[in-house]
Amino acid sequence: MPAKRRLTMRQLRQMLRLAGSGTSSREIAVVLGVARSTVQDNLKRAALAGLTWPLPGELTDDALEHRLFARAGVKQGQRRRKEPDWAELSIELKKPGVTLLILWEEYRSDHPDGYGYSRFCELFRGFEQRLSPTMRQEHAAGDKVFVDYSGKKVPIVDRKTGEVREAELFVGVLGASSYTFAEATWTQTLPDWIGSHVRMFAFFGGVPRLVVPDNLKSGVNRASFHDPEINRSYGMMASHYGIGVLPARPRRPKDKAKVENAVRFAQSCILGRLRKQTFFSLAEANAAITDMLARINDHVMRRLGVSRRHLFETVERPALAALPAEDYEFAEWRLARVSTDYHVEFKTFFYSVPHGLIRSQVDIRATARMIEIFHRGKRVAVHQRRYGGPRFGTDPDHMPSSHRRYAEWTPDRFRRWAASIGPETEGLITAILASRPHPEQGFRTCLGILRLYRDLPRERAETVSARAVEIGGLTCKTISALIATHKSNRHSAEPAAVMEHANLRGPGYFH
Repeated sequence: MPAKRRLTMRQLRQMLRLAGSGTSSREIAVVLGVARSTVQDNLKRAALAGLTWPLPGELTDDALEHRLFARAGVKQGQRRRKEPDWAELSIELKKPGVTLLILWEEYRSDHPDGYGYSRFCELFRGFEQRLSPTMRQEHAAGDKVFVDYSGKKVPIVDRKTGEVREAELFVGVLGASSYTFAEATWTQTLPDWIGSHVRMFAFFGGVPRLVVPDNLKSGVNRASFHDPEINRSYGMMASHYGIGVLPARPRRPKDKAKVENAVRFAQSCILGRLRKQTFFSLAEANAAITDMLARINDHVMRRLGVSRRHLFETVERPALAALPAEDYEFAEWRLARVSTDYHVEFKTFFYSVPHGLIRSQVDIRATARMIEIFHRGKRVAVHQRRYGGPRFGTDPDHMPSSHRRYAEWTPDRFRRWAASIGPETEGLITAILASRPHPEQGFRTCLGILRLYRDLPRERAETVSARAVEIGGLTCKTISALIATHKSNRHSAEPAAVMEHANLRGPGYFH
């Protein structure tokens, strides 16, 4: 450190002028209002520097200060002792288990007359202060990846309509190496959010110990300073990769300074350089982003003298955990309660569970192909996911025995059965099925009517069916009443026919 100067440059010049005119150091001290020892010390420095009055006219205050107070034998801007390569030490410090004490011990073994530990740490912290905020944070290799969306978006043009649609820019940054991943997605919704994580881990070729997201709704249901609530689907993805989720604390930007700086860097290096290009698909945009990523990760960082890719390959990649055998398949989890018809609803479609679970709470896991239903952690049902067609997916094994025998009935089967009796009965069954919001709701009515007809002659059944359609009597009760009426009419008609026959035979017919 340079010696501390107690006099201003004006006072120093006045001191040299008075000394040149023969004034004593005691008198100079009185004139300047300083201690005599201070004057003597500065006069001694001037003599050692070869300065006498009058001073050269071109000697500036900076030059005068340097000649009086610079240490002899040490050039300005240089240390008196051998310094280590601070950039190399900054890289070494990111490796697991490495501390400043270990690095100092290694330094002293090479330079026994080097700096002490406290001065060594002070100089290292000074080097860190000259780095960007992203590099100043201490992150162990393989420890964290920071993820977030850029506020700026990627415009994509529809070739047919010319409409411009803006895509989101997802950015992920590893803590120790600042190795960066980025991609464009249409939305920030849960499928895109989790899909970007899956592709990011594949890009890194491994997974760190923790992922640090911002408090995005797709990842964090409830932001909290002490106890954040993680979205269950996001948590399942994390479990698949064996990674922990540590959301950044609300209103604590320093928690995610790494990704905030990376986002700004990505905006300038990716969006800024691609601003004049027109993209017509998400794939085109991501292909261009991939090229820009290579440029970002291969760029040599000025202070450290190495690239992000070099840091990643030498420091971070060996510390990452291995990827699982299969990529995570996105699945959406929902809580549901089993209805009285032993079905649960997901996206307007209904899927059956064993009837013994009626009114129980279950977990639904929905992928693009499959619906799985769990009760207390055990899978109790699995269905192919429905996107159209019948709204109910029912496994016969889930039905009560009293319901199971109806599962094989279809509208066509009832029509064929009715047609075997006659066209009037077929028309009745068709009218009953058409009168219900769902044909299945008429199955029991059809079954009841056909059973009533089982003991009737075909002609009588056809007569009753025709009358039922005529008066709109499309229920079992109406059909049963018509059958009874038809039977009573038949019995009353038989005596009248006998009397008419007797009159034709004459008065003695009954005798």
